[in-house]
Amino acid sequence: MISYEEALTIIFANTEALPKTRQRLEKLLDSVLAEPVVAAMDLPSFDNSAVDGFGVRVADVEKAASGSPVKLSVKGVIRAGDEGQLRVREGTACKILTGAPVPPGVEAVVMKEFCQELNGHVLVAQKARQGDNIRRRGGEFLRGEAVLPSGLRITPPVVGLLANLGYSTFAVHRKPRVAVVTTGNELVKPGRRLLPGKIFDSNSYALKAAVAALGIDDCLTFHAAEDESRTREVLARALASADVVISAGGVSVGDYDFVKGALEQLGVRTLLWKIAIKPGKPVYFGTLVDKLRRRRKCVFGLPGNPVSALVTFNQFVKPALAKMMGISAPGAGSVFMVTLKKTIRKKVGRTEFVRGVLKTENERLVVEATAGQDSHMLGGLSLANVLIHFPSDIEQLSQGEPVLVEFLGWNNF
Repeated sequence: MISYEEALTIIFANTEALPKTRQRLEKLLDSVLAEPVVAAMDLPSFDNSAVDGFGVRVADVEKAASGSPVKLSVKGVIRAGDEGQLRVREGTACKILTGAPVPPGVEAVVMKEFCQELNGHVLVAQKARQGDNIRRRGGEFLRGEAVLPSGLRITPPVVGLLANLGYSTFAVHRKPRVAVVTTGNELVKPGRRLLPGKIFDSNSYALKAAVAALGIDDCLTFHAAEDESRTREVLARALASADVVISAGGVSVGDYDFVKGALEQLGVRTLLWKIAIKPGKPVYFGTLVDKLRRRRKCVFGLPGNPVSALVTFNQFVKPALAKMMGISAPGAGSVFMVTLKKTIRKKVGRTEFVRGVLKTENERLVVEATAGQDSHMLGGLSLANVLIHFPSDIEQLSQGEPVLVEFLGWNNF
């Protein structure tokens, strides 16, 4: 067996970002920038008002106060979308609305709350300084300036910023196509009658949901009965349809565990098998060269127990998907130290990922292991918001000591 860290190193070394493609704004969410974003224009592109109010010259309102307002003649109204052709001269003002262009002569905008309109005039009851409530052209970005780095996952604010800069499309890395393969004669589709000795299939639904949570919507599911030729046939179909194949079950050393052998017969190169972790020791990773596209397909064989499948997806598959999507430093910053609320124990020899709940008690962060830590018990994982990293060479983590935890965010890389 190899260590958790060695396994991650092997996976990262054999995973590569997918090619660039251009996508429309409506399709960009959850993709990853394949190029830096550069300001195609000044932002804002013109001086505009940050508030509803009155545009004034500073000298005209230098003596304004709540008890002795200054009276100015109003020359007109400028709304958002107007060209702002008015000119404000000595003794005059203009009514201006939020987002409207600031016309020549206006040095500041006094908020509406400090002004009173009266028969074509305005009483201004507050002083102003140069630039008050004016958003200056280029105040955020100048044309040609670097705005966002490549490798950034696209969120709603990123979409909005690209639109604000006038981009209708942008270069992103193509999202991977994923295939999930479940194995086992005991599996029954939820909603159907459950006969003795059968269990409901949870892995295909959970793993597809885990893929979808990352913004990847191209995910097919397959099922292979416990038959060697059938397993090979289903895996061949999955490999033909996807960039990443994730199998659940059939990857250990049992009499009916055919996945590893079938993959190798199909030309998949085995790069690791069995990792010193719990849950999830019999994890498999291999690659298949796609000669037509000159890229490597990634193949993950995960354990069949539901918790093992999802935890190993989180620890190994998700970082690989992140790299394929072009994310810079996937997983960086996701671990931190907190205080352990109750002592936990294990045997020495494997790194253990203990499902835990992070919460605030007495104004400090503490973490406590959930009930139900066995690899078939999804209840504890459903409640968990972190994984406690329990090092392989340690037998006990004691109450009150700092422990390393990893945020368990299914929607986050």
